[in-house]
Amino acid sequence: MNIRSLSRGDGVVIGAAVLLLIASFLNLSSYGSANAWQSLALLMSVYLAGVIAAALIVTARALPQPRKVAGLELGQFGVALSVFAAWTAFWATLGSGGAGVGLIIGLIAALAQAGAAVATPLVPALKVALVGAPRPQAPGPYGGGAAGGTQGYGYPGAQQQGGYGYPGAQQQPGGPQQPGQGYGGQQAPAGESDATVAGAAGTGAADFAPFWFAVPVARPLYGEEGSPSPIAELAPGTWYLAVEQRGAALIAQTQDGRRGILQDTTGIQRG
Repeated sequence: MNIRSLSRGDGVVIGAAVLLLIASFLNLSSYGSANAWQSLALLMSVYLAGVIAAALIVTARALPQPRKVAGLELGQFGVALSVFAAWTAFWATLGSGGAGVGLIIGLIAALAQAGAAVATPLVPALKVALVGAPRPQAPGPYGGGAAGGTQGYGYPGAQQQGGYGYPGAQQQPGGPQQPGQGYGGQQAPAGESDATVAGAAGTGAADFAPFWFAVPVARPLYGEEGSPSPIAELAPGTWYLAVEQRGAALIAQTQDGRRGILQDTTGIQRG
Protein backbone atom coordinates (compact mmCIF):
# COMPACT_ATOMS: atom_id res chain seq x y z
CA MET A 1 0.00 0.00 0.00
CA ASN A 2 1.18 3.52 -0.81
CA ILE A 3 1.42 5.41 2.49
CA ARG A 4 1.12 8.68 0.56
CA SER A 5 -2.53 7.84 -0.19
CA LEU A 6 -3.37 8.16 3.52
CA SER A 7 -4.74 11.39 4.97
CA ARG A 8 -4.20 12.98 8.37
CA GLY A 9 -7.57 11.65 9.46
CA ASP A 10 -6.47 8.14 8.53
CA GLY A 11 -3.36 8.66 10.65
CA VAL A 12 -5.53 9.51 13.67
CA VAL A 13 -7.66 6.41 13.05
CA ILE A 14 -4.59 4.16 12.87
CA GLY A 15 -3.00 5.74 15.95
CA ALA A 16 -6.21 5.28 17.94
CA ALA A 17 -6.36 1.62 16.92
CA VAL A 18 -2.81 1.06 18.19
CA LEU A 19 -3.75 2.78 21.45
CA LEU A 20 -6.82 0.55 21.79
CA LEU A 21 -4.70 -2.55 21.32
CA ILE A 22 -2.28 -1.40 24.05
CA ALA A 23 -5.14 -0.47 26.40
CA SER A 24 -6.64 -3.95 26.08
CA PHE A 25 -3.73 -5.32 28.14
CA LEU A 26 -4.18 -2.78 30.97
CA ASN A 27 -6.46 -2.99 34.01
CA LEU A 28 -10.15 -2.43 33.38
CA SER A 29 -10.95 -1.43 36.97
CA SER A 30 -9.14 0.40 39.74
CA TYR A 31 -9.72 -2.42 42.23
CA GLY A 32 -8.74 -5.44 40.12
CA SER A 33 -6.09 -6.72 37.71
CA ALA A 34 -8.38 -8.09 34.99
CA ASN A 35 -7.87 -6.74 31.49
CA ALA A 36 -10.01 -6.77 28.36
CA TRP A 37 -8.70 -10.17 27.27
CA GLN A 38 -10.48 -11.64 30.29
CA SER A 39 -13.79 -10.05 29.27
CA LEU A 40 -14.75 -11.32 25.82
CA ALA A 41 -17.77 -9.05 25.40
CA LEU A 42 -15.79 -5.88 26.14
CA LEU A 43 -12.81 -7.05 24.10
CA MET A 44 -14.86 -7.66 20.96
CA SER A 45 -17.21 -4.66 21.25
CA VAL A 46 -14.62 -1.98 22.07
CA TYR A 47 -10.97 -2.88 21.60
CA LEU A 48 -10.95 -5.30 18.68
CA ALA A 49 -13.91 -3.47 17.13
CA GLY A 50 -11.75 -0.34 16.94
CA VAL A 51 -8.83 -2.26 15.41
CA ILE A 52 -11.11 -3.86 12.80
CA ALA A 53 -12.69 -0.47 12.04
CA ALA A 54 -9.26 1.02 11.32
CA ALA A 55 -8.39 -1.93 9.07
CA LEU A 56 -11.60 -1.47 7.06
CA ILE A 57 -11.08 2.29 6.64
CA VAL A 58 -7.45 1.93 5.53
CA THR A 59 -8.26 -0.99 3.21
CA ALA A 60 -11.00 1.07 1.55
CA ARG A 61 -8.39 3.76 0.84
CA ALA A 62 -6.05 1.27 -0.82
CA LEU A 63 -8.65 -0.15 -3.22
CA PRO A 64 -8.83 1.52 -6.67
CA GLN A 65 -12.56 0.78 -6.82
CA PRO A 66 -14.87 0.94 -3.78
CA ARG A 67 -16.06 -2.49 -2.63
CA LYS A 68 -19.61 -2.75 -1.32
CA VAL A 69 -21.03 -5.28 1.13
CA ALA A 70 -24.80 -5.24 1.68
CA GLY A 71 -24.99 -1.89 -0.11
CA LEU A 72 -22.32 -0.21 2.05
CA GLU A 73 -18.69 0.47 1.21
CA LEU A 74 -15.92 -0.94 3.39
CA GLY A 75 -15.04 2.53 4.62
CA GLN A 76 -18.63 3.13 5.70
CA PHE A 77 -18.61 -0.15 7.62
CA GLY A 78 -15.41 0.98 9.34
CA VAL A 79 -16.90 4.35 10.33
CA ALA A 80 -20.03 2.67 11.73
CA LEU A 81 -17.94 0.15 13.67
CA SER A 82 -15.76 2.89 15.18
CA VAL A 83 -18.87 4.79 16.35
CA PHE A 84 -20.24 1.58 17.87
CA ALA A 85 -16.96 0.98 19.73
CA ALA A 86 -16.97 4.54 21.12
CA TRP A 87 -20.61 4.22 22.19
CA THR A 88 -19.94 0.92 24.00
CA ALA A 89 -16.78 2.25 25.67
CA PHE A 90 -18.65 5.30 26.94
CA TRP A 91 -21.37 3.31 28.70
CA ALA A 92 -18.94 0.66 29.93
CA THR A 93 -16.86 3.37 31.60
CA LEU A 94 -19.88 5.00 33.21
CA GLY A 95 -21.18 1.70 34.54
CA SER A 96 -17.89 0.35 35.82
CA GLY A 97 -18.00 2.10 39.20
CA GLY A 98 -14.23 2.39 39.25
CA ALA A 99 -12.73 2.56 35.78
CA GLY A 100 -9.14 1.45 35.45
CA VAL A 101 -6.46 2.89 33.20
CA GLY A 102 -7.23 0.38 30.44
CA LEU A 103 -10.88 1.41 30.28
CA ILE A 104 -10.13 5.14 30.42
CA ILE A 105 -7.49 4.99 27.69
CA GLY A 106 -9.78 2.76 25.64
CA LEU A 107 -12.59 5.33 25.91
CA ILE A 108 -10.32 8.21 24.85
CA ALA A 109 -8.92 6.23 21.91
CA ALA A 110 -12.37 5.06 20.77
CA LEU A 111 -13.79 8.59 20.89
CA ALA A 112 -10.79 9.97 18.96
CA GLN A 113 -11.08 7.24 16.34
CA ALA A 114 -14.82 7.73 15.84
CA GLY A 115 -14.41 11.50 15.62
CA ALA A 116 -11.63 11.25 13.03
CA ALA A 117 -13.49 8.63 10.98
CA VAL A 118 -16.63 10.77 10.81
CA ALA A 119 -14.91 14.14 10.34
CA THR A 120 -12.24 13.22 7.76
CA PRO A 121 -14.51 13.56 4.68
CA LEU A 122 -15.89 16.86 6.05
CA VAL A 123 -12.87 18.73 7.47
CA PRO A 124 -10.28 19.91 4.87
CA ALA A 125 -7.44 19.82 7.42
CA LEU A 126 -8.00 16.08 7.96
CA LYS A 127 -8.14 15.37 4.21
CA VAL A 128 -4.59 16.63 3.66
CA ALA A 129 -2.08 13.90 2.77
CA LEU A 130 -0.37 12.34 5.79
CA VAL A 131 3.00 12.46 3.98
CA GLY A 132 3.49 15.42 1.66
CA ALA A 133 4.71 15.05 -1.89
CA PRO A 134 8.45 15.79 -2.28
CA ARG A 135 9.10 18.51 -4.82
CA PRO A 136 11.64 17.26 -7.36
CA GLN A 137 14.52 19.49 -8.43
CA ALA A 138 13.91 18.71 -12.10
CA PRO A 139 11.10 16.20 -12.75
CA GLY A 140 12.06 13.70 -15.42
CA PRO A 141 9.87 11.52 -17.62
CA TYR A 142 8.20 8.45 -16.19
CA GLY A 143 10.69 5.66 -16.01
CA GLY A 144 13.56 8.12 -16.47
CA GLY A 145 16.62 8.68 -14.35
CA ALA A 146 17.16 11.03 -11.45
CA ALA A 147 17.03 14.79 -11.61
CA GLY A 148 19.75 16.21 -13.75
CA GLY A 149 19.84 13.14 -16.00
CA THR A 150 18.82 12.91 -19.63
CA GLN A 151 15.29 14.18 -20.16
CA GLY A 152 12.88 12.49 -22.54
CA TYR A 153 11.74 14.14 -25.74
CA GLY A 154 8.51 16.05 -25.35
CA TYR A 155 8.64 16.41 -21.56
CA PRO A 156 8.88 19.70 -19.68
CA GLY A 157 12.46 20.76 -19.15
CA ALA A 158 13.76 18.40 -21.83
CA GLN A 159 16.94 19.62 -23.54
CA GLN A 160 16.47 18.86 -27.22
CA GLN A 161 19.52 18.21 -29.35
CA GLY A 162 19.61 19.38 -32.91
CA GLY A 163 19.69 16.70 -35.57
CA TYR A 164 20.03 16.74 -39.31
CA GLY A 165 17.16 18.71 -40.79
CA TYR A 166 16.28 20.48 -37.50
CA PRO A 167 17.01 24.08 -36.50
CA GLY A 168 20.43 24.38 -34.95
CA ALA A 169 21.73 21.21 -36.63
CA GLN A 170 25.19 21.23 -38.14
CA GLN A 171 25.10 20.62 -41.87
CA GLN A 172 27.05 17.76 -43.31
CA PRO A 173 29.54 18.62 -46.08
CA GLY A 174 27.83 18.55 -49.43
CA GLY A 175 24.39 18.16 -47.88
CA PRO A 176 21.29 20.26 -48.67
CA GLN A 177 21.22 23.73 -47.26
CA GLN A 178 18.89 24.94 -44.52
CA PRO A 179 15.87 26.98 -45.63
CA GLY A 180 16.84 30.62 -45.76
CA GLN A 181 20.52 29.76 -46.32
CA GLY A 182 21.94 30.40 -49.75
CA TYR A 183 24.44 28.41 -51.78
CA GLY A 184 27.85 28.46 -50.15
CA GLY A 185 26.50 28.65 -46.61
CA GLN A 186 25.58 32.35 -46.56
CA GLN A 187 22.92 33.20 -43.98
CA ALA A 188 19.66 34.90 -44.83
CA PRO A 189 19.30 38.57 -43.82
CA ALA A 190 19.14 38.99 -40.07
CA GLY A 191 15.87 40.95 -40.14
CA GLU A 192 14.04 38.25 -42.08
CA SER A 193 15.35 35.48 -39.82
CA ASP A 194 14.40 37.34 -36.62
CA ALA A 195 10.91 38.03 -37.92
CA THR A 196 10.39 34.38 -38.77
CA VAL A 197 11.52 33.23 -35.32
CA ALA A 198 9.40 35.86 -33.56
CA GLY A 199 6.32 34.82 -35.55
CA ALA A 200 6.82 31.17 -34.67
CA ALA A 201 7.31 31.99 -30.98
CA GLY A 202 4.16 34.12 -30.93
CA THR A 203 2.11 31.29 -32.45
CA GLY A 204 3.23 28.72 -29.86
CA ALA A 205 2.98 31.02 -26.83
CA ALA A 206 -0.74 30.41 -26.45
CA ASP A 207 -0.37 26.62 -26.70
CA PHE A 208 -0.73 24.43 -23.60
CA ALA A 209 2.61 23.49 -22.03
CA PRO A 210 2.73 20.08 -20.27
CA PHE A 211 3.58 20.23 -16.58
CA TRP A 212 3.99 17.93 -13.60
CA PHE A 213 1.54 18.03 -10.72
CA ALA A 214 0.50 16.24 -7.52
CA VAL A 215 -2.98 16.02 -6.01
CA PRO A 216 -3.69 16.96 -2.36
CA VAL A 217 -6.10 14.04 -1.87
CA ALA A 218 -6.92 10.88 -3.81
CA ARG A 219 -8.91 11.73 -6.94
CA PRO A 220 -10.41 9.56 -9.70
CA LEU A 221 -9.15 9.62 -13.28
CA TYR A 222 -11.85 9.03 -15.89
CA GLY A 223 -11.46 7.70 -19.42
CA GLU A 224 -10.99 10.17 -22.27
CA GLU A 225 -14.00 8.72 -24.07
CA GLY A 226 -16.29 9.93 -21.27
CA SER A 227 -16.74 6.70 -19.33
CA PRO A 228 -18.51 7.26 -15.98
CA SER A 229 -16.29 4.70 -14.24
CA PRO A 230 -12.75 5.74 -13.16
CA ILE A 231 -9.85 4.03 -14.90
CA ALA A 232 -7.36 4.90 -12.14
CA GLU A 233 -6.96 6.85 -8.93
CA LEU A 234 -4.39 9.61 -8.53
CA ALA A 235 -2.76 9.30 -5.11
CA PRO A 236 -1.19 12.15 -3.11
CA GLY A 237 2.60 12.15 -3.03
CA THR A 238 2.99 10.97 -6.64
CA TRP A 239 3.82 13.20 -9.60
CA TYR A 240 1.67 12.97 -12.73
CA LEU A 241 2.02 14.62 -16.13
CA ALA A 242 -0.67 16.97 -17.46
CA VAL A 243 -0.54 16.65 -21.25
CA GLU A 244 -3.63 18.60 -22.31
CA GLN A 245 -6.30 20.92 -20.95
CA ARG A 246 -10.01 20.59 -21.67
CA GLY A 247 -11.86 23.49 -20.12
CA ALA A 248 -11.34 23.26 -16.36
CA ALA A 249 -10.27 19.59 -16.60
CA LEU A 250 -6.83 18.16 -17.38
CA ILE A 251 -5.74 15.18 -19.45
CA ALA A 252 -3.31 13.43 -17.10
CA GLN A 253 -0.92 10.53 -17.66
CA THR A 254 -0.21 8.01 -14.91
CA GLN A 255 3.11 6.33 -14.21
CA ASP A 256 2.06 3.20 -16.10
CA GLY A 257 1.19 5.21 -19.21
CA ARG A 258 -2.60 5.38 -18.86
CA ARG A 259 -4.24 8.66 -19.81
CA GLY A 260 -7.55 10.04 -18.63
CA ILE A 261 -9.49 13.12 -17.55
CA LEU A 262 -8.93 14.68 -14.12
CA GLN A 263 -12.15 16.60 -13.53
CA ASP A 264 -11.32 18.06 -10.10
CA THR A 265 -8.17 20.18 -10.38
CA THR A 266 -8.63 22.29 -7.24
CA GLY A 267 -5.59 22.54 -4.98
CA ILE A 268 -3.17 20.65 -7.24
CA GLN A 269 0.55 21.25 -6.67
CA ARG A 270 2.55 22.07 -9.80
CA GLY A 271 6.08 20.75 -10.12
